[in-house]
Amino acid sequence: MSTITPRAVFVTRETEYELLLARHATRDQVRFFLKTRGQDVAAVEARHARFHEALKQTRAAVPPDWRATLVRRGDLDRFLFAADDVIVAVGQDGLVANVAKYLDGQPVLGVNPDPGLYDGILVPLAPARVGGLLVPAARGEVALQRRTMVEAQLDDGQKLLGLNEIFVGHRSHQSARYEIEVGGKGEAQSSSGVVVSSGTGATGWARSLMDSMHVALSLAPEEQALAYFVREAFPSVSTGTSIRAGKIDGTAPIHVTSRMNDGGVIFADGVEQDHLEFDWGRLIEVKVASRRLNLVRP
Repeated sequence: MSTITPRAVFVTRETEYELLLARHATRDQVRFFLKTRGQDVAAVEARHARFHEALKQTRAAVPPDWRATLVRRGDLDRFLFAADDVIVAVGQDGLVANVAKYLDGQPVLGVNPDPGLYDGILVPLAPARVGGLLVPAARGEVALQRRTMVEAQLDDGQKLLGLNEIFVGHRSHQSARYEIEVGGKGEAQSSSGVVVSSGTGATGWARSLMDSMHVALSLAPEEQALAYFVREAFPSVSTGTSIRAGKIDGTAPIHVTSRMNDGGVIFADGVEQDHLEFDWGRLIEVKVASRRLNLVRP
């Protein structure tokens, strides 16, 4: 058993006010900018204050013998998580998706600093609940929701993980050309891209796709299955539309081969900056990931 005390890793992102201040330098300039757009700086400052009060309350709940650190969303790809970390994500639901792909089994406490602003699907905890959950989480004595993730692996071994979905298409969102194979059936396609979603993503982008495509697919967050959607498939003499949407389990990956000379990309959870290149002849396999997000239940 490790003698090193656990570490609480607080994950945050900049508030709206902090981003405005970074852009406009002073509060007066922020106020002027917002006023020209019919907005009040006081409302933005109030949301900023609520966030920092929630962060202060959660950080104060860390046991005195624990270690603690703070990492911003933009630094996640350079931060080294340890096996005994307990992750405390304070912010909107998307922040949990941002950190999930960098973890390997560590428990995550999602804290909602502003219930009037954020839905709280992935951040269901009030700040006051954190103190009673940190030690049990470190000991593995909490109820976990083991949410399924999506994994994409290129033929050269590069991998990308997503909590909500993986997108395969063209970086400019123009028509992407590729060959797709699902369940032993394949065809050449030209479309706006392929989205492969987990049960978590089924309440987001995938839900919008199901509504627009008039397709109903049941997918639970912990289910070892994925849903796929081909966006706006175009029929022609060389491309088909018979593979449009469906569901795969943990034993049946999706294979896509690029037929794009350039511009092909693969990204996860809407973060286009963190992508894999998907040019002509590259093969990607998309499947249920071996890792899961261990989200602490309220």
